[in-house]
Amino acid sequence: MGQRGFWDEQQRVEKLKTKKPVLERLSQSIPWESFRPLLERGYAQERKSNAGRRRIDPLILFKMLVLQPLFNLSDDDTEFQVNDRRSFEEFVGLGVMNDIPDATTIAFFRERLRKAGVIEELFEKFEAYLRSQGLEARGGQIIDATLVPVPRQRNSREDNKEIKENRMPEGWDEISNLLQQKDLDARWVKKNGINHYGYKNSICIDVEHGFIRRYAVTPANIHDSQMLPMLLDPENTDDYVWADSAFAGERFEDLLDLGGFESCIHEKGSRNHPLSDAAKERNRIKSAIRACVEHVFGCMSMSMGGKMTRKIGLEKNKAWWGLKNLTFNFLRYLLRANRAFALE
Repeated sequence: MGQRGFWDEQQRVEKLKTKKPVLERLSQSIPWESFRPLLERGYAQERKSNAGRRRIDPLILFKMLVLQPLFNLSDDDTEFQVNDRRSFEEFVGLGVMNDIPDATTIAFFRERLRKAGVIEELFEKFEAYLRSQGLEARGGQIIDATLVPVPRQRNSREDNKEIKENRMPEGWDEISNLLQQKDLDARWVKKNGINHYGYKNSICIDVEHGFIRRYAVTPANIHDSQMLPMLLDPENTDDYVWADSAFAGERFEDLLDLGGFESCIHEKGSRNHPLSDAAKERNRIKSAIRACVEHVFGCMSMSMGGKMTRKIGLEKNKAWWGLKNLTFNFLRYLLRANRAFALE
């Protein structure tokens, strides 16, 4: 094999872009600069001196944070992949002569955004951009939740009992660095006879466009229905609300009626009052629309590296899944833009 020349390398780069264009399209389609004022709050603390290393552009760090939920990368993996992969390096806006932010810098920046409450505002900022592009919430809304697994804790029964009662097990605060490894917020829940440990990501999507319009992250033992008031989107142009039978019940119907919504929640049978054939048929018809929310969770599981999360504590998981939900909306926007381009 002969030595490759300059133009061979250029052709190789162009070929790679056509094979996996998602990062290239994200770079071109998302209004990154509009996020800068919010990201600057990640550097809210004024520097006492101009000495030392030059500050890293917060937009570079934000793009690295987007890479994480997009490919389910840890801080260390993100540092390595941006160093190792040309497409990652170009996406974040760095060249071969630039220093790559290390894992600690990435983690500190995410924590600064979290503590400043910026991650929720970034989500709302992109929501406002979608509305400005004519992609406001339409067609009604679908509400559902997915379990978010985290590494299981190896605690004694006595420790788990204390944690379940929101108390710190005796002696934990006396062991150096132990609390950095122990999750006091994750909980167990049984679903379909299987025990799950972790959190829940509850979302509301609009029917017409399929964007996540609202979300809430909770411990896994919080029942889905408790999130209904927080997830309802009054901005949706249509009043229909689809949800599974976990939201069935007179009090939820009354809540929707009070808010001016029209219920399309699945009907639920009981041991002594099974569903009639007519009710089963109504549920089947509702499922044709409600199933759209499963596509969101499917994308997160299959195309975004899965749902397994290695953050410790509820607040850090809220930050991680806020970024993951925002990144899903970025991908969804690319899909809508691609469809619009195909129709032209």
